[in-house]
Amino acid sequence: VQLQASGGGLMQAGGSLRLSCAASVSGLSFNTVNMGWFRQAPGKECEFVAGITWTARTYYANSVKGRFTISRDNAKDTVDLQMDSLKPEDTAVYFCAGAREYLARRINDYDYWGQGTQVTVSS
Repeated sequence: VQLQASGGGLMQAGGSLRLSCAASVSGLSFNTVNMGWFRQAPGKECEFVAGITWTARTYYANSVKGRFTISRDNAKDTVDLQMDSLKPEDTAVYFCAGAREYLARRINDYDYWGQGTQVTVSS
C-alpha cells in the first residue's frame, strides 16, 4: 500500500483545512485496511490524531475531538481529515497511515505510511 497525503497549508486560527490521502493498493482491497492520521510538531513526538476502521468506525484523540472529522471513500481509495476550528497547537506535519490492526492508535500498529503534509496555523 502506497499513501500520498495532500491538502496542507497555512491557515489562521479558527479556520479550516481538509487533508486527503490517496492510497495505491496492490494485493489487497483498500476497504479492508484501517486508516489513520498522525501528526508531528517540531520538537515533539509523533502522535495519533484520528482513525477510521474498515467498517467506518471513527475514533479521535481527545485534543481534536469535536473539531476534526475523518472519513473514507472506498470507491476512490481515499481517506480525508476535515479540520475545523484550527488552533496554533495543531501546527504539525500530518501523516496518513494504514493498519491491519483494528482501532489502531499506536505508531507500531500501523503498517503503511505516507509522506507528510505540513499544516501551519497562525494565531
